Amino acid sequence: MSETTTNQADRGRPARPARPQAVLAVVSREQLSPHTVRITAGGPGFGALRMNEFTDKYAKILFVDPGLGLTPPYDLAALRESLPPAQQPVTRTYTLRRADPERQELTIDFVVHGDEGIAAPWAARAEPGDLLTMSGAGGAYRPDPTSDWHLLAGDESALPAICSALEALPDDARGIAYLETSDPGEYLDAKLPGGVEVVWLHRPHPGRQPQLLADAVLAGPWLPGRADVFAHGERESMKALRAALKTRLGDGDQLSLSGYWAAGRTEDVFQSEKRQPIGQI
Repeated sequence: MSETTTNQADRGRPARPARPQAVLAVVSREQLSPHTVRITAGGPGFGALRMNEFTDKYAKILFVDPGLGLTPPYDLAALRESLPPAQQPVTRTYTLRRADPERQELTIDFVVHGDEGIAAPWAARAEPGDLLTMSGAGGAYRPDPTSDWHLLAGDESALPAICSALEALPDDARGIAYLETSDPGEYLDAKLPGGVEVVWLHRPHPGRQPQLLADAVLAGPWLPGRADVFAHGERESMKALRAALKTRLGDGDQLSLSGYWAAGRTEDVFQSEKRQPIGQI
């Protein structure tokens, strides 16, 4: 009886509209570092993305089994109902490094470690003309210009958002950026305000030293005045960093902190675990 009642209620409720899909063509691929590939894509489909002013704006990229021979945009509801689990569409979340509405182009940086994952191997092999389908954009953070100083912390997954935040800061901004990387050479694709220091933290493999950022922040200086903190990256690293920041944040300080990924988890598992104790930060 309860199942029948639920179905009747659902029939009377308007269906949630599907997110618009932006279908873009790859314009170029650039190897920024040993483990970072930059994809620039664009086209008339850019208009389907609802852009915002956040420096951490992101998009959900859709990957559909190429063996199906389908042309985007996709009827995701029909595919999820008709396809077996192994062929279900897959969504991966990526921060937009840049978005240019006038040129109808955007740039996304992919961290590549061999053939692991779905999105990164695609990016490593992408050629001009390949199609990229996504929806968005989301986001929630932009540096507070009224703060006295800024602390930014994250790994490679957060670097695009951190670079965008650095570019949004005024020339006289003060702060510290703690950047965790496994690349032997550092690259920072952003102009730094004169009062912002960058601290590079090296480790060989992502996700294996969750205390690295927290220890660096605890050992480093804490500038006077009201702090605006942006900290995003691997989940266990963010848990350790939140615990460390509890000893330093004061009244009036602002904190934007979340996990972008979890070591040893696919994004699907990572997203599902957000509702479980292990996923709470």
